[in-house]
Amino acid sequence: MGLLYPCFALRSEIAAAVAQRRGAGGHWPNDPDGAPHYPGLFRTCGSAEFAERHARGEPFALRLDMAKALATLPTLLGGEPLTFVETGNGTPGHLVPARPEQWGDVVIVRKEFPASYHLSVVIDDAHQGVTLVTRGRDLFEATGLQRLLQVLLGLPEPRYHHHHVLLGPDGRKLSKSSGATSLKTLRAAGATPADVRRLVGMDAQLPSGA
Repeated sequence: MGLLYPCFALRSEIAAAVAQRRGAGGHWPNDPDGAPHYPGLFRTCGSAEFAERHARGEPFALRLDMAKALATLPTLLGGEPLTFVETGNGTPGHLVPARPEQWGDVVIVRKEFPASYHLSVVIDDAHQGVTLVTRGRDLFEATGLQRLLQVLLGLPEPRYHHHHVLLGPDGRKLSKSSGATSLKTLRAAGATPADVRRLVGMDAQLPSGA
C-alpha cells in the first residue's frame, strides 16, 4: 500500500531534530505516552539512499506514514469515521472516535525485532479470535492506532473494555516495572484485604472480603 518507509535515524538524531524545532519557537507535539512525534527525518528516503545504507548493514525500522494512512480511510471505511466500541465505566457499549493521528509516524517494525507492540497485538487478537479486549485505562489512547492498523490489514474489530488503574502518590500507575509493592509481598508481610483496600483508597468501592 506504500504506507511504510525505512527509518535509519538514531534516537540521538531524533532528539536533536525535535530540540531544533522546539528551539526555533515552534510547537512540536508529543504522543499520548509523552514521547515527541517523529520529525520525519527519513520520510522521503529515496531508493538509492536506502540501498546504499542497507548495503552498509545499517539497521532500520519501518515507520507508518500517518498522513498517507489516514488518507486511505475514507475509501476503506466507505466514508464512515474511524471508531471503536468501548464497554468500560459500566456502559453496554458506545462508539468512541479513534484518534491515531496522536501518535505520528509510529514504528511498525522495530530495528531489533520483526514487529512492534501495536502490530503484534492486533495480529494476535485477530489470530486468536479475540472479541473483547480488556485492559487498563492507560492503553485507552493506543486503541485508536490499533483500530487504524486493523482497518489497514483487513482484520476484524473487537470490542474494548478499559478499566481504571491504581495510581501511586506520583500519579503513575502501580506496576511491577516501576517497582511497586506487589500483593504477594503485602500478603507475606501479613496485610489483610482490609489493609489493601485502605492502601489504595478503595474502601467504598470494594465489598467486604474482596
